[in-house]
Amino acid sequence: MSSRFPGLSGIRLKGLALFLLALALPATSASAADEPDLIFRRSTVFKWMSPNDKLATYGLDDPEVEGVACHFTVPEKGGFKGWLGLAEEVSDISLACRQVGPIKFKNKMEQGDDMFRQRRSLFFKKMQIVRGCDAKRNVLVYMVYSDKLIEGSPKNSTSTVPIMPWGPADANVQKCGEFFTQ
Repeated sequence: MSSRFPGLSGIRLKGLALFLLALALPATSASAADEPDLIFRRSTVFKWMSPNDKLATYGLDDPEVEGVACHFTVPEKGGFKGWLGLAEEVSDISLACRQVGPIKFKNKMEQGDDMFRQRRSLFFKKMQIVRGCDAKRNVLVYMVYSDKLIEGSPKNSTSTVPIMPWGPADANVQKCGEFFTQ
């Protein structure tokens, strides 16, 4: 039995095909937030013949914690590569999360669970917002970072949301430590 690829067994080829398919699929999670809402964009670098480089600010609600919203700002590459979606975006991302209503936990969660994921390049780089709980202070902690298949980036941003009563009707404040597993 001859092979077009000597030295590669059928199992190795199938494994390679599955790996490439996994890279091509969107980086999403069943519990991750839906697409964020674009709040606004501002140009940062003018380009004559193609779209400008921009900073874009987005907002999204935490899908597992009612009453928390996060806003993040990401650079978006212009030029022809950016316009075609082929440019690799840089890892400079800022994050701010706030309580916007009474906080209600929908399910149990793990420390460091993904709240949101988004591709930052065609295959290898993604941005992630993860959440955790500082049980001692009853504070939700959100961190944004980007990772890459080969090498990640230490660039990150953290935001905290102290869980506070929301008006006189919300006197029973939940404890985040009851909803996160270590």
